[in-house]
Amino acid sequence: MIKKFFRFIFKSTLAFLILSMCWVLMYRWVDVPATPLMGVRKLQSDRGHVIKHTWIPLKNISKNLQLAVICSEDQRFMEHEGFDKKAIEKAIAEHKAGKRLRGASTISQQTAKNVFLWPHRSWVRKGLESYFTLLIETFWSKERILEIYLNSIEMGNGIYGAEAASWYWFGKSGSDLNKEEAAAIAAILPNPRKFLASPPSEYTQKRKDWIIIQMRNYGTLAFEEK
Repeated sequence: MIKKFFRFIFKSTLAFLILSMCWVLMYRWVDVPATPLMGVRKLQSDRGHVIKHTWIPLKNISKNLQLAVICSEDQRFMEHEGFDKKAIEKAIAEHKAGKRLRGASTISQQTAKNVFLWPHRSWVRKGLESYFTLLIETFWSKERILEIYLNSIEMGNGIYGAEAASWYWFGKSGSDLNKEEAAAIAAILPNPRKFLASPPSEYTQKRKDWIIIQMRNYGTLAFEEK
């Protein structure tokens, strides 16, 4: 019985590893049609809940929005390999000093969570999030990670991805967002169902102003120079 149990565990683990790698590899070329969060939100909401999600390639997403989300969510995105050690260490130090424990998730980690996992927090999910983060950093380019992130992330109630968010908040395509509009969308990402990109609340406006300053200081994205 013990041998059968361990054989089952071994085969199950091996099957999971193979299937998960194939899943991640598939999205290297195939666009993500939907995410688990979309399904959860649909089940949690009324029958009239509408999901707005239109995929567009990264080249058609405003460089302003690309830069705005990197400056607001993960300024070392182009440098790290999935995990920002400096941000993690800073969050731990602040928590030890008595401050509220804040998240230090990178864009890669958020993408792994959004595309492959459920939204509710747990140690199991966090472990799987780390595993999928390693896989996407191994099999995808930074451009592909950012493309999937910007097409999958929640940007409003029932609004997913840059194109749907651009039309919803500003009545224009995701390719046409200016710095102010891009920063406004990036500003609501911590809680896109609560905050408004337009008209912005006092909190959103302050965060938007901070993001614009970060955009000015950041410079050019590395893959824009290729």
